[in-house]
Amino acid sequence: MLANGSTEIESRIVSEHFDYLKLLTNDGVVILAGPTQNTDNSSFGIVLFNAETVEAAREIMMNDPAVKNKVFRADLFPYKMALFGPDNIK
Repeated sequence: MLANGSTEIESRIVSEHFDYLKLLTNDGVVILAGPTQNTDNSSFGIVLFNAETVEAAREIMMNDPAVKNKVFRADLFPYKMALFGPDNIK
């Protein structure tokens, strides 16, 4: 989580993070991304994306500017979809 009163450099890196995720979304890699709505230290973001291997997923994650520059911490959890309700997306 980015603390209140972030530095100008951190703000720039977060902007680069968003641009990186937009690029991956436009390239069909990112399925969804966004932060939780918590306003305290429990807040975190989720990025669900396609990758051929765990190694490829780790590379995508580690190339995120906010992760690379240690503004955000990232954890990788391989995921297999069991149910999907496309009509439920609003």
